[in-house]
Amino acid sequence: MSEINPNRKIIHIDMDAFFASVEQMDNPNLRGKPIAVGGAENRGVVAAASYEARKFGVRSAISGVLAKKNCPDLIFVRPRFERYKEISSKIRKIFYDYTDLVEPLSLDEAYLDVTVNKKGNPSATLLAQEIRLRILNEVGLTASAGISINKFVAKIASDYNKPNGQKTVNPDEVISFLEVLPIRKFYGVGKVTTEKMYQLGIFTGLELKSKSLEFLEKHFGKSGNFYYNVVRGIHNSEVKSDRITKSVAAEHTFDINLSSEIFMMEQLENIANSLEKRLKKHRIAGKTVTLKIKYSDFTQQTRSKTLPYFIFDKGLILETVKELLYQERMKDSVRLLGISLSNLNTEEKKTVVVQLKFAF
Repeated sequence: MSEINPNRKIIHIDMDAFFASVEQMDNPNLRGKPIAVGGAENRGVVAAASYEARKFGVRSAISGVLAKKNCPDLIFVRPRFERYKEISSKIRKIFYDYTDLVEPLSLDEAYLDVTVNKKGNPSATLLAQEIRLRILNEVGLTASAGISINKFVAKIASDYNKPNGQKTVNPDEVISFLEVLPIRKFYGVGKVTTEKMYQLGIFTGLELKSKSLEFLEKHFGKSGNFYYNVVRGIHNSEVKSDRITKSVAAEHTFDINLSSEIFMMEQLENIANSLEKRLKKHRIAGKTVTLKIKYSDFTQQTRSKTLPYFIFDKGLILETVKELLYQERMKDSVRLLGISLSNLNTEEKKTVVVQLKFAF
């Protein structure tokens, strides 16, 4: 079994309500008001919500209709992804002033390994404060940070003092921090797994820690080993400066539900065309084709097939998708279709990190 590594210094930076904050920054009339970035129409989904809107239960991934019901004064703003990418690029440039070991998770969050950093500053806590202040002064937005010995704990810690705050979990505090942590706050433990853990009498990190590896593997399969280790502060995943793409996907939500496979194939051809463009742009091919189907009742189904060779051509993708589509009858009308290609021809690059011991 791996051991806890107290010498690493990992910062997780998470922008505060990023999309909504950009809109409020660019439009002073929206400041201090409940706003949602996304569509207000029947099929619209909230991509991000301002903190003023979150007080009313408006959050990402809920429907625009429900969001408006929760907050009648909610203002909907169309997303401007090019603008978000522009701001995100400015923020990442700040990160690279401190370390080359930056692993973006999305436009609004990233891990930084500052064990050895360009500033020669042994305090990850002070570095996080400086980075957040620079983002505020140079970009105009607030960010929160979590600082600890690994990515898992840093990710959890960044959520503690949001917005515009940070939390450091020192090496000697990691175990006690995790023991009192509600299991629903463990990064990687979703809603379904949380309910399952509750049924097994696991509500906190301490109760998770009391379970044997055999017990956890019996009930959670391969994830059992992950849970067994992280609750003991063991998570040695490196901050990867070049994140390797594991899958490429394209999908579309329809204004009117589709009930005929013929109409679905027409839409899938358009989706495959978009996917092919992305694959060619990044020079990626893959072996596993997955068809994603979301029905009118919001239940979701995936069907996959792995080929003996790499493909990127939309014709070959469509040929496989057609086979998957007719694999079994549709149980209902369909509101979303998607195609993804995985098992890619990308190879993971390993970064060697020299670990030095400094005070946090």
